[in-house]
Amino acid sequence: MQVVCLDLEGVLVPEIWIEFSNRTGIPEFRRTTRDEPDYDKLMRFRLALLRERGLKLADIQDVIAGMAPLEGAKDFLDDLRGRYQVIILSDTFYEFADPLMRQLGRPTLFCHKLEIDGEGFVADYKLRQPDQKRQAVNALRLLNFQVIAAGDSYNDTGMLSAAHAGFFIHPPESIVAQFPQFPVNRNYAELKANIDGAAARLRNP
Repeated sequence: MQVVCLDLEGVLVPEIWIEFSNRTGIPEFRRTTRDEPDYDKLMRFRLALLRERGLKLADIQDVIAGMAPLEGAKDFLDDLRGRYQVIILSDTFYEFADPLMRQLGRPTLFCHKLEIDGEGFVADYKLRQPDQKRQAVNALRLLNFQVIAAGDSYNDTGMLSAAHAGFFIHPPESIVAQFPQFPVNRNYAELKANIDGAAARLRNP
């Protein structure tokens, strides 16, 4: 019994905060988990900047409504879902992800929630649980699943370490250099081949 766990942003869809930065012209929003390994520090920075610039949840959702999955992502995901159980483990928020999930055929998504105040500003965020990607993989392993995982950022490395097999897809070179234990894939064809290879090895150790 095998499960494939994938990150969302940078793996199947563009980075939401980078697209928001492009649309607003505010370069500080380009900071992501590829740049800042401390997720709470990153989110506190983002929330403060949103408030400072008078930007509300609706402004972010307007940008997301115009976004689409990365080229080839839907076909890649459909192929995986035809052969494996697939779960998306992301540090995004349900209030952000819905339009993109619709375009991807609504795969199962585990992520977090935002708290919105009466004026529509993002007041806070609530983690589903700390280190949720690693925790989800560990829970699946306790359920006797063999887990294969892929991601692109600092916040994916716990998930990749906990899985039976972990891979990078589309990672920046700075992260590759720090985590050489994870094979690097530059496109979906490579990742598909590596997932299938890992699955075969796990079935026939």
